[in-house]
Amino acid sequence: MNPSTAQARVVVDELARGGVRDVVLCPGSRNAPLAFALEAADAAGRLRLHMRIDERAAGFLALGLAVSGGRPVPIVMTSGTAVANLGPAVLEANYARIPLVVLSANRPYELLGSGANQTVEQFGLFGSQVRAAISLGLAELEDGYRSQNSVWRSAVCRVLAAARGTRSGNAGPVQFDIPLREPLVPDSEPGESVPAGRPDGRAWTATEFATLDVPLPIDLTPDTVVISGHGAGHRPELAGLPTVAEPTAPMHGPALHPLALPLLRPRQAIITGRPTLHRQVSKVLSDPDVTVFALTTGPRWPDVSGNVVGTGTRAVTSGAPSAQWLTRCRDMDALARRVVGEELARHPKPTGLHVAEVVTAALREGDQLLLGASNPVRDTALVWAPQRGIRVLSNRGVAGIDGTVSSAIGAALCHPGRTLALMGDLTFLHDASGLLIGPTEPRPEELTIVVANDDGGGIFELLEQGDPQYAGVFERVFGTPHGMDLAALCAAYRIPHRQVDTAELADRLSRPAPGMRVLEVATERSGLRELHTAMRVGMDAPADD
Repeated sequence: MNPSTAQARVVVDELARGGVRDVVLCPGSRNAPLAFALEAADAAGRLRLHMRIDERAAGFLALGLAVSGGRPVPIVMTSGTAVANLGPAVLEANYARIPLVVLSANRPYELLGSGANQTVEQFGLFGSQVRAAISLGLAELEDGYRSQNSVWRSAVCRVLAAARGTRSGNAGPVQFDIPLREPLVPDSEPGESVPAGRPDGRAWTATEFATLDVPLPIDLTPDTVVISGHGAGHRPELAGLPTVAEPTAPMHGPALHPLALPLLRPRQAIITGRPTLHRQVSKVLSDPDVTVFALTTGPRWPDVSGNVVGTGTRAVTSGAPSAQWLTRCRDMDALARRVVGEELARHPKPTGLHVAEVVTAALREGDQLLLGASNPVRDTALVWAPQRGIRVLSNRGVAGIDGTVSSAIGAALCHPGRTLALMGDLTFLHDASGLLIGPTEPRPEELTIVVANDDGGGIFELLEQGDPQYAGVFERVFGTPHGMDLAALCAAYRIPHRQVDTAELADRLSRPAPGMRVLEVATERSGLRELHTAMRVGMDAPADD
């Protein structure tokens, strides 16, 4: 068997031995040896292969598979711009600590700078964004590949360990660059086997997870809130503390609505994970009179304002919050939820908040919810509190709208129950090519994509540029209306679509719907600024009585 075929077969065999169960493949020529090996492994039931033609969408499909499945997911592509298209997914994987493996086929390195077709300096392309960049080196025809076999298999184990963060506690993306020399197609006789791996299907090199245990003493006597952000682990030692939890984070203690924070004026805050959503939270964390601690599961900790006084991986608590503080937090949370509900009921036209309210009301135990990283995740945080038994995902590593459709599909492919995805129209359109799934490819068992369509960028209505003084330029350069017919778009991709109002949305989400579908709700963004202002005013009113 030729060197490239032997190398590819060993790599794929060792990936399967190392626990990889899903691989995303983009078509190309230079990665043909890997494509042949992956297709054979898929046919043998050793892993599940997903074909995609768009590398950017494929990268986010791999992210969804990795987050939902809890395993490293390689994405395999040819050389040149194909690798560069993985940039957004690598960034997200880095900051969200997702084990993504960019398995980039390459031209032989001696061709660099020679003017050879589709040849770029792609090894190390992602710089500091990856946990490791590992090159396998060219395969050579010698001694039946016995000496190279150990090097190839060992490298695969290093790649998977770096992606999982087994020795660092810091999972993330890895570039695994493999230069391949022609011939790129198999020439072996039927039944010819690859060099052997370890007996009994074991990985070549065993790697155990390192334990990062940094206890942090915290006195809970001061009025304390917990800020549970993206990527947080569950903290049972904080179970009695009022918690502002982002939708993708665990609720450690009694729920506390973010709109209640300005009225409470806590003296102490404990961060878990990485909070990014609420300005009310940012103000508390940046207040020099508030003592801030950070608990994280990895080596990094968030501290945007530089106000953190101590970090660790778990709290060693002393003291207890006062009954008066807990009662006040409970009352303010109830007030905030009542104000939000009343203002939504009073608002004359449906908004993304109304859609989020319907979607979250339809959730049941065992569901998986994926949220667009723009307004939908923020809307959900205002109308719903995280619940056990419901998993919530969102691309909040760098909070881009890239690849959200693909991430939802990937997440659904690894989830045994129902997946709901809520996103805005711009997010949906940005990754419309994610809907392109070949007729023989794996498809989600039950995925409903809900699109709140306000014909543009609703989030900008709430930011500084949405102030009425900028109305003359806002609509074109921030609002960005598109006028797209989403029904026609979905029809082109052969995805069932239906436009519904919020009442019909609630009805349709209450019934099983196997396969994939898109439910579109027309919403209004011009009144969002006033709606949010009314909610804040509603919270302030009791303090003035």
